[in-house]
Amino acid sequence: MRRMLLLISVLLFFSLLFVIPRYAAASSYDGYDMAMAVLANQSTYISSSYTDTDTTGQFRQRAILSSLGTMYPTHGDTFVLLSTGVAGSNPATTNAQDPGGERGTWFGKKWPGWGDPFDRAIFTLTLKVPPGTHNVSYDVQFFSMEYPDYVGSVYNDKLVVTVNSPSCGVSTYIFDVNSGDFVLESPDIPGTGFDVYSVRWVWWKGEWLPTSPSGVDTVTTTPYDRRYSDAGASAVIRRQHPVAPNETITITFDLSDKGDNQFDTTVFLDNIRFTGYGVPTIRALKIWQDENGSRSILHPGDTIHYSITISNSGSTAQLNNPGNEFEDIIPDNTTYVPGSLYASSGAASYDAGENKITWNGVIPAESSVFISYDVQVDPTLSSTTIISNQGTVFWDSDGDNNNDAVELTDDPTTDDGVDSDGDGDTADDDPTIATVLVYNLSELVEDFSDDIPGEAADQDYYGLDWFSTSKAYSGKSIFEVAGGYYYRTPNSFKIQLRSTDSPHYWNYTLNWISQQLPPKYWQINFTCGNNSEAADLIISIKNSTGSDIAKLKFDYVPTGANTPNNYAPLLYYMDPEGAWVSLESGFNGSYLFNGWYSLRIEQVDNNHLNYTLSRIGAGVTDVKRDNILNAPLTELSQVVWSTTKSPVVAPIFFWDEHTLGFT
Repeated sequence: MRRMLLLISVLLFFSLLFVIPRYAAASSYDGYDMAMAVLANQSTYISSSYTDTDTTGQFRQRAILSSLGTMYPTHGDTFVLLSTGVAGSNPATTNAQDPGGERGTWFGKKWPGWGDPFDRAIFTLTLKVPPGTHNVSYDVQFFSMEYPDYVGSVYNDKLVVTVNSPSCGVSTYIFDVNSGDFVLESPDIPGTGFDVYSVRWVWWKGEWLPTSPSGVDTVTTTPYDRRYSDAGASAVIRRQHPVAPNETITITFDLSDKGDNQFDTTVFLDNIRFTGYGVPTIRALKIWQDENGSRSILHPGDTIHYSITISNSGSTAQLNNPGNEFEDIIPDNTTYVPGSLYASSGAASYDAGENKITWNGVIPAESSVFISYDVQVDPTLSSTTIISNQGTVFWDSDGDNNNDAVELTDDPTTDDGVDSDGDGDTADDDPTIATVLVYNLSELVEDFSDDIPGEAADQDYYGLDWFSTSKAYSGKSIFEVAGGYYYRTPNSFKIQLRSTDSPHYWNYTLNWISQQLPPKYWQINFTCGNNSEAADLIISIKNSTGSDIAKLKFDYVPTGANTPNNYAPLLYYMDPEGAWVSLESGFNGSYLFNGWYSLRIEQVDNNHLNYTLSRIGAGVTDVKRDNILNAPLTELSQVVWSTTKSPVVAPIFFWDEHTLGFT
C-alpha cells in the first residue's frame, strides 16, 4: 500500500497524455571543489557547475569525502557523492536514524503531483581534451534503497551520464534501479550508509528482529543474514566515451528520483581521466575488513573478510577462457574459513591442494564480478605480523580467446610507490595489508636511546620500521643523534640549522598500521636556550602529498637583556588563515627560557587540533584549539625542519621522548 495510490494515478494519467516530469533547481554554484576532487588531471579543467534541489541552499545532495565505509578514492585522495537525499548520510534513513525509516530524505513533496519537482542533483564539467587522447573515462558506483523491493517498478531512480563531444557526438551511459547491475548487498558494503537490514519491532520481546524486506520497512545497520539485506549497490565501474584530441567537451552527471521523492539513491564518482587508443580493460580492487565490518585492530585468531571487485571497462566481454580468470593465494599465517566464499557470478572455489581461491567465468562488457571470502589469523602467533595478500586476474588483451595479460589486485587505500605491474602507475597495484598485533598498541616511542650518537635515528616496532631521519653535520648545520645530553633516557636528537643547509627531515612509515590505528597525537620533549641574535626554526608536519597538517615556529626575538643572552625563543603555531598564534610558556613575555618543555599536537575531531605546551616541573602552560591546515593528523608522513635565517651563532635544540599516540 506504500505507493499504491500514486501508482494508480500514474497509470491513469499516462493513459490520457504524456507529461515530461519537471525538476526544480533550488540552488547552484560553480562546483569547482567537486571538479578538483575527481579530476585525475586538473589541468584539463575549463569550468563546472552544480545544481540540486536541496531547498536549504546547503547543497547537501553532494559531498566530497576521503572515505566512507567500503568507498575509497580510485585516484587521488578524494571522491564525490551525488544523492537524491543527503549525500554521505549514515545510515541513509530518514534523519539518519538507526533503526530508521527507509524512506530517507525528500526535498520536494514526498509524492509529487503533476508539475511538482523530483529530487535531482546535476554536476556538469567542461574539459579540454589533451593532445593524443581519444577517450574520457570515470569510475562510478550506484547505491540504492530502492533495491530489492522496487526493482522493476516505476520507482526507477536513475543516473544519466552524457558526454558531448563536437567530433564524436553525444554518448550516454544510464544506470538505474531497474537495469542496474546490483552485485553487492548490505553485508558487502559496511559503513556506506546502505548496509541496512529490514527489521520489525517485536513488542512482546521488547526488541527489533530481522524480517524479510517488503515495501516500506524500518531498517538498521546492525548486521544480519544476507536474506534480510534491504539495499544494494553495483561494483565500482569504469565507463568510457569517445572524444577527440584538443577539443572542448562537456560531461553531465544527472541523478534523479523517479516515481516519488523517497528511498534515497547515491552515486560514487571519481577518477575522471583522458586516455589514448588503448585503455586497460580490467581493473581489480581488493580491500579487507575484520569480522565487524571495519579496519580495527587484529589479534591472533581474528577473522579477516576480503572483498574483491573485478571490473571490465572494455567494449567486449572477458570470456571464460582456458585456465583460471582469477587466483588468490591464501596469505601466510592465515587459514581459509570453509563456506565463506561468495561470487556474484561465475564459479568460485577453494583449491585446498594449492591453498588458493580461484574464479572462472565471463565478465560482460562494462560489467563486474564481486568475490569475497574469509580467513582466520593463526591463533598461535606470538609476534606482531603483517598479513599481505594480492590476487591476480588473468585476462585476454588481444581478443584471441587466450588469457595473455595479468592484472594485480589493488588496495585503493594506499600507494606504496612501487610499480609492480610495470604500467607506469604505482597506485593501481598495491597489495592488501593488514597488521596483526600481539600486544595492544597505544603509542609508538622513539627515545633515541638505541641510536648511535653522531648518526641518523631510526626506530621500529617489533621489526616494522616506522621512523627515520636524515642526517647533517657540517660547519653550517647539525641534524643527528646526540649523546650525553638528554631528558630521561640516554641520547637525544640535536638540531642546529642555518638557511644555507636546510631543510632536513623526520620520516614516518605507518602504512602497516594507519588504516587500523590512525595517529591521534604527536608529542615531543625539547629544550632550547637563549641566543645572541635573531634566529628561527620552522617545523612543518605533512602528509605524503606534501600538504601541511600543522606548522610551528620558534622565533628568537629581543628580550632587552644583555648579550649574549639578549634573544629568547617564542613558540607559535600557524592557523588556517596563515597567522602565527603564540603558545604561552608561563614566563613573562612567554619566552621559552632554559629548561625542558613538552609539546603535544592532538586531533580531537575531523577538523580540529589541540596544541598543548607544558613546562617540565610546572605542568601545562597553554592549550589552544584550532582547525587543521590542509590534511588531518591521521595522514602523518613527514616532519620538515627548516629555517629562514643564517645567524653567526645558531641556536641549538635538543629533542627527546618522541611519541605517536593512537588512543
